[in-house]
Amino acid sequence: MKSRKTLTLREHGQLTLPADDGRAARAKTGELFTAEVAEPDVIVLRRRELIDPSQAYFWTAEWQRGEREASEDIAKGRVKRFRSMKDLLGDLDR
Repeated sequence: MKSRKTLTLREHGQLTLPADDGRAARAKTGELFTAEVAEPDVIVLRRRELIDPSQAYFWTAEWQRGEREASEDIAKGRVKRFRSMKDLLGDLDR
């Protein structure tokens, strides 16, 4: 669904998104967007989710690769269960 509207650049670089386009994009007042200058006369807006800085590591490409790998190991049964910490540590020593 594409919509083309003429927007006016206001003082302090502000653009106002027409209400019907905001609704169509499911945008809510106060949400953050990034503005990417794709070409000299093209600006692309994308909704931006804020991530708690203490949780940012989880969303890195490296961590997400590890999460996918762990999920695959679990799905394929490549896991071990232990009744105690002693049993787990004993297995690690082998």
